[in-house]
Amino acid sequence: MKVLLPACRRYALLLAARDSDYVKKVYGGYFNVFVSAFGEEGEGWDLYRVVDGEFPEMGELDKYDGFVVSGSPYDAYGDDCWILKLCYLLQTLCAMEKKVLGVCFGHQVLCRAFGGKVGKSYTGWDIGLRRVSIVKDCLLNDLMEVDEFDDPEPVEVPKSLAIIECHQDEVWEVPAGAEIIAFSEKTGVEMFMLGGHVMGIQGHPEYTKDILCNLIDRLLDNGCIERGFAEDAKLALEVSEPDRKHWERICRNFLKGRLHTAAL
Repeated sequence: MKVLLPACRRYALLLAARDSDYVKKVYGGYFNVFVSAFGEEGEGWDLYRVVDGEFPEMGELDKYDGFVVSGSPYDAYGDDCWILKLCYLLQTLCAMEKKVLGVCFGHQVLCRAFGGKVGKSYTGWDIGLRRVSIVKDCLLNDLMEVDEFDDPEPVEVPKSLAIIECHQDEVWEVPAGAEIIAFSEKTGVEMFMLGGHVMGIQGHPEYTKDILCNLIDRLLDNGCIERGFAEDAKLALEVSEPDRKHWERICRNFLKGRLHTAAL
């Protein structure tokens, strides 16, 4: 377990993937990537490598203000022991009304844990930049409204945002009571919320373009994707940028509970 700083607010990353050699060398591991994207000065962040069976104790859960579930090369609908244990943990956190943000695999496993349906995409891999259309723009404006860490001025969220994607699984059906917030021409559920304290994002708001390029190379070397597909994905990254500032702001404000409507 790692701890950044003692703080009033405390968060935990539930890491569902093992660090790649590249991310370890350049960023010191995925933990640092997530904290850099979603963390704020003075907070405490802990790391639990759930992919290796490292979970927080049930008696420790109440000390956390929120949790982030990372992406993973594993299938969210698999029956590995750690995935089943993770589903139970997420159900427990939901019952405690803890803030839980799921990214890619995290988005999918949140859906599964609460009764939704997840499976292989009918249209294959989605790798590269994807423009996501915002459905619940009023809610996204609330999530974007106040961010003391970034910019104290209100920011209006655009009707669509570009995000880095790397997945071949997707949410087929959201859980009962969940709201779809965003979709794309490739994926019907790019983002959903449940009960105001659970949010899933199919894309990777924490990824930088170099992280994705390295991942594309590894997928190509492992025979998971074809060379032409890999080259097209990397070429597209050279001519456009993800809206990282917007996505990071949305994620931070969700985790910190900074909803404009709650302040009225």
